[in-house]
Amino acid sequence: MAYSFDPVRVRDALVAGVRALAAEQGFKRVVVGISGGKDSSVTAAICARALGKENVYGVMLPDGAQADIDDSRRVCQALGIQSRTVNIGAIHAALRQATDQDGPANGAGEFAIPFSRESDINVGPRLRMTVLRYIAQGLGARLAGTGNLSEATVGYCTKDGDTSCDFALLGALTSVEVVQVGLTLLELPRDLVEKTPADGLSGQSDEQRMGLSYADIHAYIHLGTCGDAEIDAKIRRREAANRHKRRMPPVIDPFK
Repeated sequence: MAYSFDPVRVRDALVAGVRALAAEQGFKRVVVGISGGKDSSVTAAICARALGKENVYGVMLPDGAQADIDDSRRVCQALGIQSRTVNIGAIHAALRQATDQDGPANGAGEFAIPFSRESDINVGPRLRMTVLRYIAQGLGARLAGTGNLSEATVGYCTKDGDTSCDFALLGALTSVEVVQVGLTLLELPRDLVEKTPADGLSGQSDEQRMGLSYADIHAYIHLGTCGDAEIDAKIRRREAANRHKRRMPPVIDPFK
C-alpha cells in the first residue's frame, strides 16, 4: 500500500486518544514543556483541544538566557493555556559545581570528573524533565511527551530527558507529519509550526547536529529508502545503535 497521510484525521485521532487515555487513567490535567518549536506547540494545542485550555500547563524552561523565549510565550498566549517560567540555569550551574568538573577530586582515592560538551548539552533535557516531573506531580497532572518518531528512530533524543514522559503524543508521527498536523491547528502561529528545529544549546539546527535531513528520515521510515543508499545506511546504523533509548532497561536475570 502506498503511503498516505491525512493530517486532519490524524489530528482528530490524537485529540480522541488523549481524551480516552485521560478517562482510562483518571487524570484531567497535563503538563507540557514549551520550547517554542513545532513539537511542543502541537502537543500543547492537541492537549488543549482534548482537555480544555484551563487544564494544560505550559512550562518554559530556559537555561540562563534563551534567545527565542518569546516564541514559547507566544505559544502559551495563542492557546490560552496556563503558563510558568522556571529557569534551570542555577540548577545546571550547581550541578557543575557539585561534580567539580575540570577540577581535582574531592578526596584521596576519588576520581576526577572531566568536562564533556555532549554530557553538558544532554544534562539540559534531563534537568528539564526533573523539573517537569516535580511540577506535574504537584499538580496531580500527567506529563505529555513531545518527541517525534523521526528523532526516536535515529536516537536524536536524550535518555532520561525528553524520552521520559507519561504518554508520547507525537511518538507515531515523523517530523514532517508533525508540521502537517500543526498547519491544521489554526490557533497556532504558522511560523512556529514551520520554525527550523534546534536544540537551543549547541548553536546548530537539529538537522546540522544529526547530519541528516528530516525529509530523508521521513522517507526512510515510510518508503524504506530516501533514495540514497549511503544515507539509508547511516540512518540504519543510528537506528540500531540507539534502540536502547526506546526500550525499558534490560533485566539481567540470574534465574534463567
